[in-house]
Amino acid sequence: MEAIQSSQKKLDATRRYLYLQVLEGKAFLEHLQEAAPFPGQTSSYFSLHAQFLGQRFHSRPVACACEPDFGEGLLLELPVSHSDIGKMANSSSLLSMAEPVHLVLLRTVASGMSNLVSTYSLDWRSVLTRENSMQQMALELMGIGKENKVSFGMLEVKLELLPPLHQAVPQELLSTQITMERSRETERQRLFLVYAKQWWKEYLQLRESHCNRLVKIFAQDECANNWFVCSYVFPLCAGRLLEAPRLAARFVSLISYEKTQNISVGKGDSGELWASMHTFLARKRGDCENHAILLCSLLLGFGLDAYVCVGCKGKGQPHTWVMTISPDGVITFWESTTGNRYQHHNIKPDTSVLVPPKTLHPYRTIGCVFRNDSFYANIQPSDAVEMCDFNLLDESRWKAMPHEAILSVSNSVLGWQSLRLMSPTLDPQLISADLELQLQALVTEHRREQGLSADWDGHLAYLLSPALAAYELERCTGSLAGDEEFQHAIRRAVPEGHTFKGFPIQFTHRNARKIFAYSLKAEKCQEVANCRGDQVKLALRVNVYVYAENVCAVWIMYACTYRSVL
Repeated sequence: MEAIQSSQKKLDATRRYLYLQVLEGKAFLEHLQEAAPFPGQTSSYFSLHAQFLGQRFHSRPVACACEPDFGEGLLLELPVSHSDIGKMANSSSLLSMAEPVHLVLLRTVASGMSNLVSTYSLDWRSVLTRENSMQQMALELMGIGKENKVSFGMLEVKLELLPPLHQAVPQELLSTQITMERSRETERQRLFLVYAKQWWKEYLQLRESHCNRLVKIFAQDECANNWFVCSYVFPLCAGRLLEAPRLAARFVSLISYEKTQNISVGKGDSGELWASMHTFLARKRGDCENHAILLCSLLLGFGLDAYVCVGCKGKGQPHTWVMTISPDGVITFWESTTGNRYQHHNIKPDTSVLVPPKTLHPYRTIGCVFRNDSFYANIQPSDAVEMCDFNLLDESRWKAMPHEAILSVSNSVLGWQSLRLMSPTLDPQLISADLELQLQALVTEHRREQGLSADWDGHLAYLLSPALAAYELERCTGSLAGDEEFQHAIRRAVPEGHTFKGFPIQFTHRNARKIFAYSLKAEKCQEVANCRGDQVKLALRVNVYVYAENVCAVWIMYACTYRSVL
């Protein structure tokens, strides 16, 4: 798997490791009749992603088949002993490590879109009961959401503890430990559910209209497990991968948005799925809830007072976004799907306003706000965002859940809070140059079909780069810098009597044909690509900005200069 060389990595003599080999898939019956792709045709493929104690890996692409051969190995470092600091973890310490290895299986189709096939939480501790600390097992992969009871296939894996234990853990001891953990967790969830039902009943009794407000208490993950919404959020530190909150907002906005079903009112289940953060990052695609949860977690990591907001926008469509509160009480809304920020100014009900201030943000109503340690439901007379006072400590405006009740279950999903972002592995210079050549070829072919030649101006293309850099900087900071120098350079480069035309556009993928086909839908791009005149020169520049998780902002500018013959 990427970022690891299992057989060559020098092992630390003071640490233990779990060596997980993913051998092959069995009975992937959906691909029983999978046909071999034609020469030059891109086939669909599987990729397996793993997360364990902050360590993340993903496999190489494996062609879709009934029995795909993964043939991968990953070396997972285990923590040191709890009792003897700095020493290798002993059997007692290993037995208490309940965090599973989280596996995500994706299928990427020829168009480049990755679809979630299955996820699996592997409790690896059964290897502790084997005499040689080795075990081979078959994992049954189940479907997603409503198909969580349908088997997709089997995954053959092999576990090995390095170095092996001197003495195996008795099976009875492991069974007792697991039973105790499950019993404790079941009781915590039961008690919280009893409390949540009473809390919801009290909320509805405060005002009849509360039954129509968007208050989300529980959400279902991709495995159809119901979790308290606060469990999805946790302070996430990005290290040196993202160095400012606005860069975090830009990063989250570049992850593809995909609309799913609507949020339900209250704690009922509407069938929508809130994917775990590892699944969301592995797929790099999700709904507004996934984006808002990731952004809120990153902002909490940066030390901001951040919350996920649940409400609606526009014509009443349910939506989720992020809110931060400054020490001075200034409210800022963050749209996680675009990276836009809006400062909120509420209208007090007892104040007569002749001309209400123009609302710049798209949010209409708000039902509740939450994060890892807090949950507040809106009990103000109106749930309109403009009328809301966001003093969350005011019990006459917000109904809170006690911190003790929240913390009893918010940390219960094992493995979620140990997640870390992955460093980018793409070379922005190489992929920018490669995509630029592909697009040049497509533009040349497009013009040839119209009987036009394509004379490329490399120097003019280079001068386009500062403009693209300025556009990306504007998306990150909200202010445009460097555009003036770009204008000066273009004016000096374009000969007298010639006209310059440029068309910038941004994408989050690197599929050249899809990019060019979409670009041609814009009239300005057509004017450049179909330019006719005397001494026509074409220029094209691609700048790819790579963020954590290999998330990319792909900026392209199509340009031309010509002397009009009219």
